[in-house]
This record gives sequence, C-alpha cells and structure tokens, in this order.
Amino acid sequence: MSRLNTNGFAARIAMVLLALGLAGCATAKRNAADSLESYNRTMFAFNDKVDQAVLKPTAELYQATLPQFVQIGIGNFFGNLSDVPTMANQFLQGKFAEGLNDFMRVAVNSTLGLGGILDIASEAGLPKHDEDFGQTLGRWGVRPGPYFVLPLFGPSTVRDALALPIDIKSDPWRQFEPEAHRRWGTVVKVVDQRAVALNASNLLEEAALDRYEFVRDAFLQRRESRVFDGEAPRRQRTSLDDDAGSGIAAVPRTGPVAAETVSGSNMAEPQAGMVVKEEQQAGDAMSPAAPVPPAAIDPAPKVTYTPAAAPR
Repeated sequence: MSRLNTNGFAARIAMVLLALGLAGCATAKRNAADSLESYNRTMFAFNDKVDQAVLKPTAELYQATLPQFVQIGIGNFFGNLSDVPTMANQFLQGKFAEGLNDFMRVAVNSTLGLGGILDIASEAGLPKHDEDFGQTLGRWGVRPGPYFVLPLFGPSTVRDALALPIDIKSDPWRQFEPEAHRRWGTVVKVVDQRAVALNASNLLEEAALDRYEFVRDAFLQRRESRVFDGEAPRRQRTSLDDDAGSGIAAVPRTGPVAAETVSGSNMAEPQAGMVVKEEQQAGDAMSPAAPVPPAAIDPAPKVTYTPAAAPR
C-alpha cells in the first residue's frame, strides 16, 4: 500500500512539473513582444491611478453635463483636424486614392460642416480613415520593437513611441492661437476622448482577469491590423519574436499591401453626422489611463483577441 501511495505521489509531482513547464513555455511565447514587462506593468499601474483619480471622474462629469449633440460636435471638430495628418500619412504610404478621400473630407467638413462641427463628409460617402506616422513607418517595413507603455499616453511600441513627437507636431490644433485657448482646447479634446471610451473601459475593468495582459495582447494585435489595413503582413513569421524584435529593424517586404484603409482617428474618432457618441472611440478603452487614446472603432476586419490559457 505504501509503495502504491509513493508511486501515486510521484506521478502527481511529475504531472505538476509538466504542467508548470508547459505553462512556462506558453508564458515565454506570450510575452515575447513584452521584454519590458516589469517597467510596463509599473507604468500601467501609474497611468491607471491617474485615470481613476483625475481623468475618468472628469470624463464622467463631462458626459453627464453636456448635451450629447454638443459632445458629438466637439468630437467632430477635432476629428476634422485629425484628417489633415491622416491625409499626409496616406500619401507617404503611397495610398493616393485614400489621401484624396481625406482631402475631400477636410474640404467638405471645413466648409459645409461649419468648421468640422458636422461630419457631412461621412454622410456623403467619404469614409473616415486613421493613419499616423507610426503606421507609416510600419508600412515602410520598420518593425514595432518591444511593447512599451508610455507615461499618460498608454500602450505603444518602441517604433510608435519614436513616431509620437511627429504625430503631435503635425496636429493642426497646435497652430491655434492664443496659446491659452489652445491649452484649454487640448484639455477638452482629451476629456472628450476619455468620455467616449467610458463604457468600454468599465466593461474591461469588470471582465478582464489580468487587465494589463488583456490590454497588451489586444493592442498589439489590433495595431498590426491597422498598420496593414486588416491584411496579414506579407512576410514570414515564426514566432512573436518576429513581431517584437530586439529593436527597430527592417521587415522584408515583397511589395505594397493593397487594401482599404482603416477608419477612425488617432485624436478624434469617426462619426457619421450625428451618430451615437460611443462609435467614436470604443476601441481605445485598451488604454484605461491614456489621456490621448491611441485608436478608435473602425470598420476594418477586426482582430479577435483569444486569451492564452492561464497556467494551472
């Protein structure tokens, strides 16, 4: 009897060690794009505290106080401005038809749309796109590098973090004078973007077991989808290491990827006329503490997040 118990105990130990080994392999593969995880988790927690203490309560007050049509008008106004750098990035990526579409959006909304307060262009069949310089670098073959959580701005990659100053500099709102009005307008834009992500971020807080891991994996998958407009990149990949890399390196390309661009905006998100406000930015609840949410809902093919099996 004693021998049987010993054998059973040894078998159970072997099963536990095997399970731990498999879990370790899965974890290593899952985190291959997150070589800075220790730092990233710390910054994620910091951003979340800032969001919970300041940004989220302000966004809730903003949403409860202002009429919905005013909120939509504010989002449309800043969304119209964001079409300008989007247009420039379309041309830099060689997507001239989409660039002309965005040029027409700016022209129509800036005139018939009362300076962009009304999104007449979407009603006229000119879809809204979202392109930033990080996506442009990705189309040019620059790898994303490791996942990188920016202070206050939230989820990013090394490539996108290096491109962020150019995105900020190319924002037409930065040319607005006087400076005091520009700063207040920036605050309104940030609060508006956080307000449209309230419902999605609340759902994330309730549903995700590990919010950091969920946000990271979903962001990386969605970001790659946006860079390649919903198509798989035309390169051979053997593991997540190919996506992350140890830094910034060129990605072998066999030719341009022809696809319709992703809708949305990096700073203010798409609305068709006076559509429901939540359609502007639900996707950016991925950054629960980011004053400048990185992305928005778009009609491009969605990348479904499949959570990895938790270690037993």
